[in-house]
Amino acid sequence: MKKILLLAGVFAVGMAQAQQRMTPELLWKLGRVSAETVTPDGRSVIYGVSYVNMDENSSERNLYQLPVTGGKPTQLTSTKGGESIVHIDKAGTIVYLHKGQLWQLTGGKGEPKQLTNFEGGLSNVRFSPDGKHIMFSSEVEVKKMHSSDLYPELKKANAYVYDNLNYRHWDTWEDGKFSHVFFAPYNDGKIGTPTDIMKGEPHDAPQMPFGGKEDMIWTSDSKAILYVTKKKFGKDYAVSTNTDIYRYDLASGKTTNLTEGNPGYDTHPEYNADGSKLAWLAMDEDGNEADQNELIVTDTKTGQKYNLTKDWDETINSFTWSKDGSKIWFVAPTKGTIQLYEIALPKNLGKFSAKNIKQVTKGQFDVSSIVGQSGNNLIVTRTDMNHAPELYRVDLKSGNLTQLTTVNEPIYSKLEKSKVEPRITKASDGKDLFSWVVYPPDFDPNKKYPTLLYCQGGPQSALTQFYSYRWNMQLMAANGYIVIAPNRRGMPGHGDEWNRQISGDWGGQPIRDYLTAIDDLAKEKYVDKDRLGAVGASYGGYSVFMLAGLHDGRFKTFIAHDGLFDMRSWYGTTEELFFANNELKGPYWENKAPATYKEYNPIEQANKWDTPILIVQGGQDFRVGIEQGLQAFQLAQLKGIKSRLLYLPDENHWVLQPQNAIVWQREFFKWLDETLKPASN
Repeated sequence: MKKILLLAGVFAVGMAQAQQRMTPELLWKLGRVSAETVTPDGRSVIYGVSYVNMDENSSERNLYQLPVTGGKPTQLTSTKGGESIVHIDKAGTIVYLHKGQLWQLTGGKGEPKQLTNFEGGLSNVRFSPDGKHIMFSSEVEVKKMHSSDLYPELKKANAYVYDNLNYRHWDTWEDGKFSHVFFAPYNDGKIGTPTDIMKGEPHDAPQMPFGGKEDMIWTSDSKAILYVTKKKFGKDYAVSTNTDIYRYDLASGKTTNLTEGNPGYDTHPEYNADGSKLAWLAMDEDGNEADQNELIVTDTKTGQKYNLTKDWDETINSFTWSKDGSKIWFVAPTKGTIQLYEIALPKNLGKFSAKNIKQVTKGQFDVSSIVGQSGNNLIVTRTDMNHAPELYRVDLKSGNLTQLTTVNEPIYSKLEKSKVEPRITKASDGKDLFSWVVYPPDFDPNKKYPTLLYCQGGPQSALTQFYSYRWNMQLMAANGYIVIAPNRRGMPGHGDEWNRQISGDWGGQPIRDYLTAIDDLAKEKYVDKDRLGAVGASYGGYSVFMLAGLHDGRFKTFIAHDGLFDMRSWYGTTEELFFANNELKGPYWENKAPATYKEYNPIEQANKWDTPILIVQGGQDFRVGIEQGLQAFQLAQLKGIKSRLLYLPDENHWVLQPQNAIVWQREFFKWLDETLKPASN
């Protein structure tokens, strides 16, 4: 009898563990897997795992190595902070960057050896293929803008003086310093005198605020450097997306523009192994950051350029060459997911057809990045709405994926997963509208559930099987909510026309798509029509503000994070004006101002606001300035609407600090609990 009771107790404990649900605290305990590289012999993959220390409000990232066939990983680093791979030689010796300096692990084992002690530190380091030089980026003061430089005798002054635009960007005020590309001789950890290949230029490489090593590469013969920059300044910089790829010759010091003539973005240059071909991503339109990203390949001997995807109706996220240079693999959004594609290159690139683009993977998941090649396999990262990123091996013949890392399995094995289903709705113009619907883990179709309409930002960012540590669908569902996430107009993965339809029409068809999606789902008997909410950030926050004025009583609550509330004041304070000009179709002071300033401006619907709303605003958000959230909150308060302001003075357009993120999530669900009162199902 005791044995039976003991077994019953063990079974009960096991069931209790299996019934665990995702919480904000548990979400932030997950290891964050990010890939580094496949080793030169193709036998191992090196990746990083970051863990958050909530007490210290910080994170630490260490490197691991794992056979591509699977098995037990080997931890390579354990120092506090974050490390990233710079170089691996054929013997397996690893050089990595840590706290701005180079360190070495001989054979990938033993105690790390510090190689450099470079003043100011190194960033985005790359070894030349012949090993004789290194390239890196570092900030250089080019213009004097601060009072300490202009008036050194006024030592207690703290002032900036600007004569031009782009005086702030993302979350940083312009201080006259620009990130430049340097190269220097390198010999066994000793760095010679660096050369600034952009000396005196008020331009950034890598591109700010999100560029990285992909913006600067060596030529295959180690004789030149390619780098990406936008050689514009001030107002010209703020209204343009015209980046170019430049070639700097080490011997002559001559710089050549390789992409002159293309007015839009040119990014991510990458040579094939023998240097006979150079590929990069290009957008045609100046000022349109969400134009179709096309794959360009040039023959480096003849200079002939070929657009391989000009007849392909989607946009590319990233790509990589095969080791033999015969193929290119890329990832791209399609129908609510991100999948892996393959291009087999003919000897005559002029005969290439989009019909030769092959989709390698299919399924309800995202192949979010390509790590590298291992024989007939690729190593990739994969996510879905129930799982944070992990590494997978893709069989290139079958498209089958095999999971390699299981960093978060100890947590996920005890969690109930959410059912995630696709749903197709007829939009108001008769077109098919794709949505993801996420259900609570113990979903019972005979019960009624509060339901959230998730409004995606961007506005032209794909809504796929992503896994966010803030807008986490698994967490929302675990708290008892059904979530519908529509791929409304403006999202990649449904053709170029669908993606373009949002520009100039922010408050038109995209908002109608949102209403169509929630109205359709609300027909289901398990959706409680009296407990509907709408939530979102950035353009999603704008959508929430728009819905607050025209939802006709559908919703009982709203949550808007860094949303655009008044398009006039937003145009007057945002920094990347190319985005505003492209999306709004011009400034507000023109004789015939675009519809977004009147018809599609949330502030113009202020008299109709009557529904509880939580407004979140970052104090360091220069993309959507603080005045947007404050104006919306003041409106709600003065109208006597139940409202709350969550102000995050140290956060930008996102929430990056761990403890702030926990506050965000607790306030998010506290507000929903107050305004939707979810039943305990």
